[in-house]
Amino acid sequence: MTTLFLVRHGLTAVTGSRLYGRTEGIHLDERGNRQAAALVERFEGVRLSALYSSPLERCVETLEPLATARRLELRTSEALIEMDAGDWTGRTLASLRRTKLWDTVQRSPSRFHFPAGESFLDAEARVLDQIEEIVSRHPRGLVVVGTHGDLVGMLVSHYTGAHLDQFQRVVVDPASVSVVHLGDGVPRILLVNDTGSLHRFAPVPRGRGKRRPRPRARTGSEGGVGREGKLRG
Repeated sequence: MTTLFLVRHGLTAVTGSRLYGRTEGIHLDERGNRQAAALVERFEGVRLSALYSSPLERCVETLEPLATARRLELRTSEALIEMDAGDWTGRTLASLRRTKLWDTVQRSPSRFHFPAGESFLDAEARVLDQIEEIVSRHPRGLVVVGTHGDLVGMLVSHYTGAHLDQFQRVVVDPASVSVVHLGDGVPRILLVNDTGSLHRFAPVPRGRGKRRPRPRARTGSEGGVGREGKLRG
């Protein structure tokens, strides 16, 4: 089985206030840089096989310290990029909440297409295709995938068996990690929106027991954007 660590990028100066979509040049702020540095410690002892990232700066900068510490190549993929928000790009979330379409985004995203942009259905399809390709490359690996909040939410929701219209129920905080096992026919959700240590995924030292118990799913919420902040970025 492949273990996927789905990481949302860290905080930027506009996280939770503006829909910046695929805008380039959005970097982590001081808080986000601290979150990126903390990822190195959080993954201590976990034998990672590969790291993949959205090409946008905020995702690359979140995973670069981890890639450097592990001496692993950070591979970027256009299929992991943020949704194309089209004409909504750059608008404040406060202004978008006042539109008639906001309720569709929250309750029936499968019916929504960003004006001059991308639909949620298309975004879900491309990221699922990319995950399948990553799993095929690393059939027994532990792989970090750095991407954006809505894409992480879609993946977690999909692997629970839920319809796309339910994905907004999944909270995905900045720099959170959600963990999924794939490859034996039945996806296993181990962690959702976790912001703590990932040491449980490190190998069991010899002489410390024959078998590590399967980790239980749990959630965490630290330094993130509340429900009113979605779309997530």
